[in-house]
Parts: sequence; structure tokens; C-alpha cells
Amino acid sequence: MQALKELKRRLIPGRVYRRADIAALSGAADRYLRQLVEADELRKPMAGVYYRPRKSAFGNVPADERKIVEAFLKDNDFLVVSLNSYNTLGVGTTQLYNERLVYNRKRDGRFCLDGQRYYFLKNRKFPGKVTEPFLLVDLVNNMDLLAEDRDALKDAIARKALELGATKVSRAARAYGKAATKKYLKRLLEEGNSADAG
Repeated sequence: MQALKELKRRLIPGRVYRRADIAALSGAADRYLRQLVEADELRKPMAGVYYRPRKSAFGNVPADERKIVEAFLKDNDFLVVSLNSYNTLGVGTTQLYNERLVYNRKRDGRFCLDGQRYYFLKNRKFPGKVTEPFLLVDLVNNMDLLAEDRDALKDAIARKALELGATKVSRAARAYGKAATKKYLKRLLEEGNSADAG
């Protein structure tokens, strides 16, 4: 019992641990992990990953999303994008989604981590942080994931692309766009510039 208390004392609230990290602290890690999870002292967002929740006046505080994804990937080179972020562009997207995209270099597929749904996309190029030009390109890249009317979005995307600046959007499309996205945005920008000139 003393060994379990000592292990619990060494697990810092809010920190995410892999099973190997905890095994290095205790010879009976699996038994103690099971007991701590059953006692709600540890959470297990996915196999082999644990965190000790921080306490607040409102109950347990979940671990930081970035730390959970980092533990899952065993890597910190990734970008998390919420499909709901497209709504901030003002192009008419209004749906709410409960899945996040994770651009990374290691995993593909859909996974549930700590109750949140993620769609991991491997080997797509991504920036260090989300910018409006990237988000616009990303929206076009992921149109097939959206429950929006594509025809209704077309004019709004064109207006937003021109508002952000053809140079910035073209640069983002070259860096992060799929081939079809590059063509689509190039055509929209050309049509928009022709309409402005006329």
C-alpha cells in the first residue's frame, strides 16, 4: 500500500504518461495502474497512455489535448485543426463537427482519444500554426468531410481568397493544397480578378 501511495505522489496532476514512464517508477506498474484507474486517480485516454487529472472546483480537469496527441504519436511534430475553425472564415460554413484533424508524419486513421474523435492524416504538409490562408486552403482540401452546400460555398470562398490576397492564398495553396485544391483556387482567383477588372 505504501508503494502505491508513493507512486501516486510521484504522478503530477495534468501530466500525461506512457506506460513505460510509469513502469520506470514501479516494479508493479500494471497492478498499480489498474488500481489508480479504478479509483479515478488516473485516466486512461487510450491503451498505454495515462494522466493524473488536475482537480478544480468543478471536478476533474482533462489533460491538455496537445499532450495526449503527442503521447499517442510519440512525436510533437503535428498540427490539430478543428473542422469548426472553418466557421471563423466567414464563408458561410455553419455546421458543428465533433471530429478534429491531426496532420502528422506517423499515423493515418480515425481514433478516439480521451472521448474526443480525431482523424489522423499522415504526410500532408502543414504549417507550424493555423493561419487564415492555410485554413481556407484546408477547407477546400477537406470539402468532402463537410456537410455544407459546395455550390453555395464557392462564391464565398472566392471572395475570402481575394480579401486575404491572391498572393497569400496562392502561396498557401502551393505549400499545403492537394492538386485539385490548387487548381480550384487558381480558377477562383482568376475568375475573381477578371470580374474585378471588368
